[in-house]
This record gives sequence, C-alpha cells and structure tokens, in this order.
Amino acid sequence: MRKVGRVVAIANQKGGVGKTTTAINLGAALAAFDRKVLLVDFDPQANATSGLGLSAQRNGANAYDVLLGADPALAILPSGFPNFSVLPSGRDLVGAEVELVGQDGRERRLREAIDRIRRDFDFVFVDCPPSLSLLTLNGLTAADSVLIPLQTEYFALEGLSELLESIERVRHAFHPDLEIEGILLTLYDERTNLGRQVMEDIRAHFGKLVYDTVIPRNVKLGEAPSFGKPVLAYDVKSKGAEAYLALGREVLRRREVR
Repeated sequence: MRKVGRVVAIANQKGGVGKTTTAINLGAALAAFDRKVLLVDFDPQANATSGLGLSAQRNGANAYDVLLGADPALAILPSGFPNFSVLPSGRDLVGAEVELVGQDGRERRLREAIDRIRRDFDFVFVDCPPSLSLLTLNGLTAADSVLIPLQTEYFALEGLSELLESIERVRHAFHPDLEIEGILLTLYDERTNLGRQVMEDIRAHFGKLVYDTVIPRNVKLGEAPSFGKPVLAYDVKSKGAEAYLALGREVLRRREVR
C-alpha cells in the first residue's frame, strides 16, 4: 500500500521572500528525483499557477471550488514537467474567505480536500498567501509541516517571529502535530556583509531547523516563470537550478533521517 504523501505548507506572511519560487522549484526538483509531487496554489494572486504556464482565468475547477466542496481530483492539472501536478488558483479564491466566515470547520476545508488525494503523491506543497488570513490558516491546518522561506535581510527575523507565533496558535487550537519542516534562506547575496551577518544570526538562533542549502539571487529564477517553467526546465545549469536540486536532495535526506 502506498504511503500517505507528506503535506508541506510553504508560508511567510511577508511578501517577496521567494515563497512561490520555492514552491515551484522545490516541487520540480523532487519530481526530477522521481517523486510524485502536487503543488496546491492557495494564493489568490495565482503566481504559482501562471508561473507554471497555466492561466488563472481558465475555465475549470480550481482551489476556490475545492475549498467550497468540489472534488480536488477533478481540479488537478499536469504542469508540463514530469511527475509534477498543480491544483491551480484564481482570483475568485479571495471570495472564499467571505463565504466561509460563518461556517463550522472553515479552517479545516483544505485539509479535508487534501486528505482525499494525498495517497496519490509523495509530496503535496501548499503555496500560502503572504498574509495571516483564513486561507493561510487552512494551509497550516492541512499541513504536516511548514517550510519557511526567509530572505537574508535586516527585517527577516522580525517577520519570522510573527509567523512562528501564528504556527504556535494553530498548534494549540487546531493541529498539535504541526511541525517546522525547515527554514530556507533565500535571495542570498554573498557579496554583501549584511547577507552574511543575517545568515549567521539565523543559523545561530535556529540551528538545525535551517537548511544547509541557501538559495542565491539568480536572474534565471526570475526569468523562468515568464516562460511558464520551473528553472530546471528553463536553465538546468543555472545557479538557481543547482540550488533547488541541492535543496531537493537535502529535503529527501532529512525525511529519511526522520
């Protein structure tokens, strides 16, 4: 019998930290290592959807419909990259928060949907919106663990403390087994003293929670979504592609140890 896939929320309420870039490219890296991966785009901006070459305005079921009870299996689409599927988002996902606000169990809607399909995948990544909203609460409640992308900049720790407090509240109220999958340092510029100092501070404070792999600033990572591809399909020899392949190996290695 197939093992139940691991559900990982990729979350940070601060925007511009490489959250969606990580969701797409870590998913593709694990798919390249022959794992079956599903990316759930749970952000109304639908950047993961468009970054994989899919239109947020397409007809068909998306994350909004799934949150309101549609069969998630019918909403899943191929990404164009082997072993890698996507459950797309759309602008109408914004309205789900209003529609669910008075309903019982509203924070568990995504968990109930993912539980129906997680056996079909080795990893399910949930790309959460950059806010502490009902959508993010659904993402955290659905997940086994949280992967936190963290930009190596001055205010990084300030935003991280708020997210960790939110994770603790979710544990207390809804999901006592929620773990931290890891903290991923992103947008790293080795030429700056600030970047090096922030990286050292975060590693000193959080220890083994921080991945050894660091994602650098890389032009190819920024260009790939405009072509609707993960960076592995756009430029496999780029530093960005190499970094996410290294991260994929590290994620698998940590899973084996656990």
